[in-house]
Amino acid sequence: MLKILLLVVVIAVLGVLALAYAQPDEFRVERSARIKAAPGKVYDLIADLHRWSAWSPWEKKDPAMQRSFTGAEHGVGAQYAWDGNKNVGQGSMLITEAAPSSRVAIDLDFVKPFEGHNKVVFTLSPDGDSTVVNWAMAGPMPFISKLICLFVNMDRMIGKDFETGLANLKAAAESA
Repeated sequence: MLKILLLVVVIAVLGVLALAYAQPDEFRVERSARIKAAPGKVYDLIADLHRWSAWSPWEKKDPAMQRSFTGAEHGVGAQYAWDGNKNVGQGSMLITEAAPSSRVAIDLDFVKPFEGHNKVVFTLSPDGDSTVVNWAMAGPMPFISKLICLFVNMDRMIGKDFETGLANLKAAAESA
């Protein structure tokens, strides 16, 4: 009986490992929102990392986090680093591309709680008197991440923060 139980456990563990191995090598999370503001107004809130405090969902998760800004004041070369509690971790962002009123690309690097190197892109599209903002993040999925994602839905987890951030960005852009 013990041998059968052990065999079942080994087969179950191997099955989980095989499922994890079969997961995609990259992830992508994406959300969009329509904001009743000109693309330039929305762009200014994204391309100036100092202004993220007005809308970033992670700012409220740790108001006491340590922040530093280096590089350009805004746009390409602007960099923001943070070190916070378990809800925000530690990392940095560097704006690598900034096309006024249409696109901002960012290298997003995490140090804690897990090391990660991701690409974030905000795309702004005019739509009448509004702007459609698309917020996407993509990055590699190392094996440990693949294993975790069998039990935790990354799209739902990160997507919820993106939805909150877009709602905050909408409120900030429409009230200013």
